[in-house]
Amino acid sequence: MSAELILNNAKIVLEDDVISGTVVIRDGKIADISEGSISGGEDFEGDYLIPGLIELHTDHLEGHYMPRPRVRWNPIAAVLAHDAQIATSGITTVFDALRVGLDEDADMSADESRKLADAIEDSVEQGRLRADHYIHLRCEVSASDCLEGFAHFDNDSRVRLASLMDHAPGQRQFVSLETYAYYYQRKLKLSDKEFNAFCEKRMAESAKNSGPQRKAIAELCRERGIVLASHDDATRAHVDEAVEQGIHVAEFPTTLEAAAASKQAGLSVLMGAPNVVRGGSHSGNVSARELAEHGHLDILSSDYIPFSLIQSTFFLGETVDGITLPDAVRLVTKNPAKAVGFDDRGVIELGKRADLVRVRVDEHIPVVRTVWREGRRVV
Repeated sequence: MSAELILNNAKIVLEDDVISGTVVIRDGKIADISEGSISGGEDFEGDYLIPGLIELHTDHLEGHYMPRPRVRWNPIAAVLAHDAQIATSGITTVFDALRVGLDEDADMSADESRKLADAIEDSVEQGRLRADHYIHLRCEVSASDCLEGFAHFDNDSRVRLASLMDHAPGQRQFVSLETYAYYYQRKLKLSDKEFNAFCEKRMAESAKNSGPQRKAIAELCRERGIVLASHDDATRAHVDEAVEQGIHVAEFPTTLEAAAASKQAGLSVLMGAPNVVRGGSHSGNVSARELAEHGHLDILSSDYIPFSLIQSTFFLGETVDGITLPDAVRLVTKNPAKAVGFDDRGVIELGKRADLVRVRVDEHIPVVRTVWREGRRVV
């Protein structure tokens, strides 16, 4: 790798502006930013240069490890396949979401979550990966084994984020039992009688387990310096509980009320990029575009479609008045970096990491042409 790299004739997306010019990378960091062209280097031909995207919540790795029911793939191969898709989507820092606390929606064990984490960490150590990988623990606090699963990650320094979730029916994501039935009754092939018993069981588990386990995991995360996120907050009471537990990120609030209360309380509001692209939530909850219109949107996450992160970035300004391209880019770069305490990336600025993406827009779709991580080309 050359110690110096010149990126010329680019539309450079800065924190608050877009300029035509040149970026010089030296020893993995941004050494110079200037308007106009200089001789030599890589000619961008007017393509965009944006910071590498930062993804805080993707459970896409599980799909590579479990491509079909009862099928398990080699965990290292699954990590490499996931990493390749992440990097070619312009994501240079990713928090891989692994579940702890197993409910009927889980088709894998706590041991398998640990196995995937080991595959990530081994691949980092061996230099196999294009993106910079960290771990996000998705804690299903209504499940009786949530704390047991969390203990599989004791003393794991790659765990930087944990979200507290409760997918029991009648609240949060599934206030509507009709939506819950569409999601679970069809998936589990239950009769109406079986589905009613299933709902009663899930609600009883939530009533018994959620409160104590939510509190216990919040305390453990504070002790270990792990950033905490809430999940599917629907009411002001949910937000008040999140603030009391030391939550910093409000993931996927389901109502405008909860998003507004989260912003007022100083939480960073995270929504799904697929929600932006589709124009609404697949669960029938509040639209991310609506939150953006009200100024209640801070971070976007690809959730279940890695490419949706960069797609929504170049799409949001076309659908929401007052959102500029720098505004949209901050939702996937600077803001998520700040939320998890990274101050070395997320902006094109002197001295920051040269995590960068070359993008051309064709038919309103961004085309990722080249990706650099710390100045080294990875795509």
